[in-house]
Amino acid sequence: MPNIVPKKSNDLIDPQAQMLVGFLKEMGLPFDNIIADQAERRTIGDNLDGLIRDLPDEVKKDARYLSKFVIGAGFGLFDYSLNAVWNEVVINLRKKAAIYGLDIFFDSAVGGSKAREYYKTEDDLASIKDSVLLDTCRKLELISDTTYKKLKHILDMRNDIGISHPTNYAINAFELLGWLKTCISEVLNDNPTEAALQVQAFIKNLRTKTDALDKSTQQGIAKNFSELPSHLCGSLLRTIFGIYVAADTDPSVRKNISLIAPALWNTCPDEAKYKLGIVLEGYNVNLYKDKHELGKQFFDVVGGNAFRSTSERVVIVDELITELRDKHNGWDNFHHEPPVASQLYSYVPDQGSILENLAQRLFKTILMCRIGNGVSYREGVSPSGKPYYDNILALAGDKYAPHVMVALSEFELRNRLGNATCRKHAKAALTIVKANVINQRLIECLDFLLTNIDADPKCVSSSEFKKLSADYINWG
Repeated sequence: MPNIVPKKSNDLIDPQAQMLVGFLKEMGLPFDNIIADQAERRTIGDNLDGLIRDLPDEVKKDARYLSKFVIGAGFGLFDYSLNAVWNEVVINLRKKAAIYGLDIFFDSAVGGSKAREYYKTEDDLASIKDSVLLDTCRKLELISDTTYKKLKHILDMRNDIGISHPTNYAINAFELLGWLKTCISEVLNDNPTEAALQVQAFIKNLRTKTDALDKSTQQGIAKNFSELPSHLCGSLLRTIFGIYVAADTDPSVRKNISLIAPALWNTCPDEAKYKLGIVLEGYNVNLYKDKHELGKQFFDVVGGNAFRSTSERVVIVDELITELRDKHNGWDNFHHEPPVASQLYSYVPDQGSILENLAQRLFKTILMCRIGNGVSYREGVSPSGKPYYDNILALAGDKYAPHVMVALSEFELRNRLGNATCRKHAKAALTIVKANVINQRLIECLDFLLTNIDADPKCVSSSEFKKLSADYINWG
């Protein structure tokens, strides 16, 4: 065997290595660009000794990857050395993930996937691709952004010029030493950030705490949420959602989550909320009935219905519009409208959450309830429902103001405008809409209705109004 042990500094140069190249050539095997040339190996020999000696003894004693690195470098097999170091990085990152918490890690790595249920134990980490492992460790702050960029480059080089890939590129000694230095100092001897450790400890404690959280504790937790990086808040949200919907979660733990989840929700980026909506839809599609019911409950608790998936929201909002209309036309509507109006508003809290294919039905039904039925009691409008109707009308803006105006021309509403009380409410509704309209022509249209509706309740169907609004309403 070749002698590759350095004497003092630079004799990690194997003068016999070239004999192996000659042997390869003699056997008819590929021989060019297999081992690094002598000058490159000399550079390794000049620098590796000092780098290794600076490592603490407790790090060196189990560092088999370093032994493999030295062997590979001694033979001039730099790609083998790179592979040995990278494998150790992967093992280390998996250990960091396990210590941090496998549920949190898998939720972040594959949380939106149908395959999430198959990732449970430390052994399952081997099924995570190296690139996903890096991405997830960065998101959870197990490594810094700078370290992530460096490791991503090393992974790309390892994949492109690794031992199993045919290539004409030759790793030079300084590159290899730099990569070794990065892997040792920024991964193998490094710990997760303080924020990441706080999240880990919080999850661990939350799972086991069955005592109710008092107000001061809730406020302290909410403050901590507001100080976390937003991407960690997103990962934490996905994890506590997973705890909330799990069948084996203690009801008291679920109650504690319900007390702090709204504060966490408010600190999270929208992307994390929409992803959670997709997870919830997945429970429904894949017939996880119990998880879906608990997930719906969670979204109600945090006020997150607007972030549920579009396909679910279309069905739910359509049903709520129909239900609100039925309650309005039914017995004791003042009492029965508000719960439905509240639920409907939770799905359309802003203009961006309004579903365009349901916009006309939505504003027609809301306007119908807001105008009321013209009776003297409470002036015909549900007092508890009224704030929800006003809030939804205020969302119309330039985009949906035409929907409100055209609704006044439809039979059910047009007939009500003969009643003075209904006209009063119609003017109030139009004033609310106008307050958030910018387009001058639309403002002119709204002013026309506000000015003329008392004298002519059917002015919305007049030729003058149709001509004025023709650019925004297709009157057919």
